[in-house]
Amino acid sequence: MRRRLTQKFVPIVLSMAMLLVAGCSSNTSDSGSGSVEGSSGIPIVKVFKSHMGIGSMPAADDPHVKYVADKTGVQYELITTPPGSEPSEYLNLMIASDELPDILRPIGGVEQTLIQQGGALPLDDLLPEYAPHVWESIPQEAWDIVRSASPDGKIYYVPKVFLVPERAPLIRKDWLDKVGMEMPATVDEYVEMLKAFRDKDPNGNGKADELPTSGREFGRWMDHLFAMYGVAMWEGYPEWDEYNGKIQYAGTTDNMREAIKFIRMLYEEKLLDNETFLNKGEVWQAKINNNLVGSWYHLPANVRDRLNAMLTQAPNAYIAAMPLPKAEGFEAFVTQKSMGEPEWMIPAVKQDNAPNALKLLDFFYNPENDEFVRFGLEGEQHEVKDGRKVILPPADNKPLALGMKNLTTAEDMNKRIEETYPEDQQQMVKDMFVVSTADARQIAGDGLPASVYEGFPDIQSHKLFQEVLTKIVIGELPLEAYDEYVKKWNASGGEMVTQRVQEWYEKVKK
Repeated sequence: MRRRLTQKFVPIVLSMAMLLVAGCSSNTSDSGSGSVEGSSGIPIVKVFKSHMGIGSMPAADDPHVKYVADKTGVQYELITTPPGSEPSEYLNLMIASDELPDILRPIGGVEQTLIQQGGALPLDDLLPEYAPHVWESIPQEAWDIVRSASPDGKIYYVPKVFLVPERAPLIRKDWLDKVGMEMPATVDEYVEMLKAFRDKDPNGNGKADELPTSGREFGRWMDHLFAMYGVAMWEGYPEWDEYNGKIQYAGTTDNMREAIKFIRMLYEEKLLDNETFLNKGEVWQAKINNNLVGSWYHLPANVRDRLNAMLTQAPNAYIAAMPLPKAEGFEAFVTQKSMGEPEWMIPAVKQDNAPNALKLLDFFYNPENDEFVRFGLEGEQHEVKDGRKVILPPADNKPLALGMKNLTTAEDMNKRIEETYPEDQQQMVKDMFVVSTADARQIAGDGLPASVYEGFPDIQSHKLFQEVLTKIVIGELPLEAYDEYVKKWNASGGEMVTQRVQEWYEKVKK
């Protein structure tokens, strides 16, 4: 079983600058292949990330940067997208202008464009030599998936590896207790529970303002409603999984049709937030934080700030993972994607500085540095209270913590919970992972390369699916429009993409 990349693919228009990326450029500027030294005389590694969150960019004299430099002999220079810019477009512009970082986190399928155009540096020989902790800690299965994504079978990127379920159906257990009900075991019981959330004022404010369940625009982040019908979804994007003995796009299956029919009913009965298809991410999150949503889908490891916000209005607020209710005739499961998604790659023109980039990456994967990676420096990223390290909240005027590791095991997650959650919340979060792990299943498309979508951006962006889902659920189109959409999807490139996916899957299975 393998995972599919979730990011949208933005084709790169090849310019003359792009052609320079394809090999070892003779460019001798700072953007060329040679390493650049900082004022301290040590090499600088420019690290590109996007979606950095709250905080300022750490400068060369930042204590965190200096600590890493002392340990590695390399200066970490973090670069990211300017405020308001679209990450995929910005990264494409960097590539087209030949202003490349030394190591980057690829976005929007850019890794496949670089691989296919010869612009990515093969790492097979470099990883064991310069990043042994990375090489040894990532499972062989993950490296095999990475090799399957390149035409020559080489390793061109370090993959993300997440060996516990990242996402789960979550529920306000205190609301469930308030309406006097047990965890729903079937879809019918789930609907009755949502009706109780709608009608019995479980948030106790005397207003009929409860949203039994909710999602985001384009039908995103309500995967629990699809999962009950055995639909492989990832943050609202249909995935590739085995249906009727073959790997298929979940967005064209009979399972999806039944799920949409169910969601349409919830919308009509006002059991699904009727603003779902208008909710931006921050609006959706604010509704959850403000004690208005009873059932939703998100990341158990990240509930701390949400719960603390709820507690200001509901002192007894308690979040639990909900075992998936069963729909008759369908096998419910939580989609798990564990490995294969590109996490780090090095442009070919930066090969001279690649050893330094990999040394830097290896620092974050070295178990000896786990505590630093998790907590940073005292006074900068954490403080000590009662002999226990407590992570300081992010702030605009505080430097962002540096980090590069994206490998998580069950043991890692337990440590993270114990070290970053208050004692009275730790068991709550651990219980969530017990429930989600029991329902999770790694899908067949885990690790699917974005190259299968070449020439068909609308198929990769899920545009056709999102349009028909939205219109059917809100009642603009009848359910039968789904059947016409399936025909259109196949005729618009879906058949060709499916053939490519099936060929890839046979290759991986061997």
